[in-house]
Amino acid sequence: MGVAIRSGQKLTVDEICTELQIARSTFYDWRQKGRGPRCIRLPNGQLRVRRGDFENWLMDCEDTP
Repeated sequence: MGVAIRSGQKLTVDEICTELQIARSTFYDWRQKGRGPRCIRLPNGQLRVRRGDFENWLMDCEDTP
């Protein structure tokens, strides 16, 4: 059973890492190299990723034959 996704939903770094099955250090490494999804920095310093930006980034990562 899928989870309903609200329009404009924002994901935490932990949610992204869980979905991709990667370590937080991998996410931050990709981000530092400019290879990660576009992020929003909150006033408290935490990062969020819009679900739409994440999905677009995933599509851009797909291999094309």
